[in-house]
Amino acid sequence: MRPGDLLSHKQAGRPIAVLTAWDALSAALVEEAGAEVILVGDSLAMVVLGHATTLPVSLEEMILHTQAVGRGLRRPPASQPLVVTDLPFLSYQCGLDDAVAAAGQVLKATPAAAVKLEGGEPETVAVVDRLVRSGIPVMGHLGLTPQSVHRLGYRRQANDPISQERLRRAALDLEAAGCFSLVLEHVPAELAGSLRRELTIPVIGIGAGDDCDGQVRVTADLLGLTERQPPFCPPLLNGRQLSITALRGWVEGVGQAKPPALTPPAGPGHPAPPTTPAAPATPHC
Repeated sequence: MRPGDLLSHKQAGRPIAVLTAWDALSAALVEEAGAEVILVGDSLAMVVLGHATTLPVSLEEMILHTQAVGRGLRRPPASQPLVVTDLPFLSYQCGLDDAVAAAGQVLKATPAAAVKLEGGEPETVAVVDRLVRSGIPVMGHLGLTPQSVHRLGYRRQANDPISQERLRRAALDLEAAGCFSLVLEHVPAELAGSLRRELTIPVIGIGAGDDCDGQVRVTADLLGLTERQPPFCPPLLNGRQLSITALRGWVEGVGQAKPPALTPPAGPGHPAPPTTPAAPATPHC
């Protein structure tokens, strides 16, 4: 799967399934499940590394986890999912040259074929333009952008006509700058559907209704492994409690089992214990 293949999916009306992965194990599960795109999202800062937000994760950590994801893929390269890696906070906001260096490092050191970055401000659009002209495919991300949590929070975005028009213009600017697809997170479904029809590039929704060209979810949320679920992602199973119950059963079994009696070692100062003569063998008829 290549970035350009997603446009063919949109044109053919074929839904695009995007799941996150953060190591070899999760990548193998997502690939086997049939996702077209694997997103190594900076959500791993919270899901895997235990941070309260996505902000602390570094570029080096994103590269490390993307490398691990690549080692989990089992299909031939031509049939593997497209791997997209998030550029973390402050890896692309500090100038065009730094952004190119960060994105280029991801593509050089990992199996990722594209990067994702958040926002549609003029400065971000300029970064997208520079990256694309440098040969680096870019996935955009508008709406609820977790790297802006201290300004936007985790609430739904674009709830009024003014902010919806602002988001619409940002989406058009990102498309014009060369984004091959756009994630819309936690925005009204009507807005997402309108943009899906207006944009040429695929619109991937998360908490943006069903009228999108595809959907992306955090795999740990779908499996019910996280303690708190986002309102737009009910778990498919209670994976956290199932895992705890299974592991507790094993732990309790270990506690109830009697360890084998220890035999003191033979040797100088440790005479071998006396042996009981073996009973004569019973002949077989």
